[in-house]
Amino acid sequence: MVEIRWHGRGGQGSFTASKLLGALATLYGGKHALAFPSFGPERRGAPVLAFTKIDNKKITDRSEIRKCDFIVILDETLFSENFFDDLKDNGRIIINSATKEVYAKYDSRKITVVDASSIALEVLEKPIANTAMLGALLAVSNIVDLNAVLEGMAGFLKGDLLKKNIEVVQRTFLQCKEVTS
Repeated sequence: MVEIRWHGRGGQGSFTASKLLGALATLYGGKHALAFPSFGPERRGAPVLAFTKIDNKKITDRSEIRKCDFIVILDETLFSENFFDDLKDNGRIIINSATKEVYAKYDSRKITVVDASSIALEVLEKPIANTAMLGALLAVSNIVDLNAVLEGMAGFLKGDLLKKNIEVVQRTFLQCKEVTS
């Protein structure tokens, strides 16, 4: 089972990305998935956790994820060095940051840094980086095929919003593939 924990703030779309990944893995990736949130006070800017579990068989464990294959951080102020302890052996942290050099001291096999907010701002004209971080996750994980995700996004988004989010996913995916190749 692939287990992903998403860290963001209310209004950044971390739960939306978690749900989108789960739905796309199920509908277009031939897998089973669960996606669910965990948050305290529901207000914009408050820390939010979301979880996605993906497997080839039915998932019955609905508990929060402690040991992760991937930790996706939409807001770098939520990053903690303790997150490395929450990774499985081959796990990876994917963090949204414009300052890659801050994370250069960490093992590059355990962390990927991408400026998802800048890509989102440039394409969407809003710094909502959830689909950009989804593209980054796809690039480092191969959980679901990129083309299946892009095709599947049409079931959730329409018109110009769909086109822009496809561009965001593709750009982030390609940027992260270049770094990890």
